[in-house]
Amino acid sequence: MSIMNSKTKAIQEFLGIKIYLDRVQYEVLEVERSDYYHRQLIRYRGSEDDEIRAFLFLPEIAMPVGGILVHHQHHGERHLGKSEVAGIAGDPLQAFCPALARQGIITLAPDSICFEDRRRNMTGIMPAFDSEDDHLQHYNEMCYRLLKGELLMKKVIEDSSIGISLLEGVQGISADRIGILGHSYGGNTVLFHSPFDERIQFSCSSGAACSYRNKLDNETGIELAEVIPGFYKEYDIDDLVKGIAPRKLLLLSGTNDKYSRDAGDLFEGAKKVYSEYGCESNIFWQDYKGGHAITEERFDFIVNWFKKEFKRTK
Repeated sequence: MSIMNSKTKAIQEFLGIKIYLDRVQYEVLEVERSDYYHRQLIRYRGSEDDEIRAFLFLPEIAMPVGGILVHHQHHGERHLGKSEVAGIAGDPLQAFCPALARQGIITLAPDSICFEDRRRNMTGIMPAFDSEDDHLQHYNEMCYRLLKGELLMKKVIEDSSIGISLLEGVQGISADRIGILGHSYGGNTVLFHSPFDERIQFSCSSGAACSYRNKLDNETGIELAEVIPGFYKEYDIDDLVKGIAPRKLLLLSGTNDKYSRDAGDLFEGAKKVYSEYGCESNIFWQDYKGGHAITEERFDFIVNWFKKEFKRTK
């Protein structure tokens, strides 16, 4: 039975988002093994029949704890997507996939559109020869869609829903232990996807819980996928956070992070909705001293939160 409220349904209709529910076929291109898991490089088709490459981490245990779709950050480094959260390149404190796999959790880390192997100008983890090229092709993906009356966010979320469908089909994953995780740009994806996809039972958004009103008031930059004409006239990020209730939600913020500046206000507003469902304990907020970047303390908290919450559902 659907628990989606009328406002959440209205937002989904406004954005034109389709949640893909069909089983996803994928091809394994490479396999790397370790003592705790084996990592598969796979490819499958996105919402526009485009190719998506991703890393699938399969723990070396008989019964996995659960499955998580892990979205990478932005950080102005479009040459890094899935490889950063896979621990292959970039910031080691973004390497959620191997850390979660060591806890017995299956993880899927796809490239978002315009990142790493989904850049039009080049692929791989090397930046473009001209530093502006990676930015320009991302900007164009937004602009071309707006000219056609479409949204970059719609593409991002529909591809994310295909990732959840792929996870659903992996042997050993229980339907009540499917989660989604992201920091910064990835955290935005979590907030824009989770309300509309009730298969997601556990959501974690780090460094992204910030309302449009706060960003406008403080002249904070808007990520390209969040450029949604007319959205702020009717809705805000508060409505998305509330729409995740009554499912489990973890919000993380930094005291000096402009991209999660009013996370506490979003939490307090959503907590009232969770209370109406009788599950106020299903929403969590952790605020850390510091800025936007993931710290070791925050990284460990996220991994342990998923580990504990998944095991509670057994």
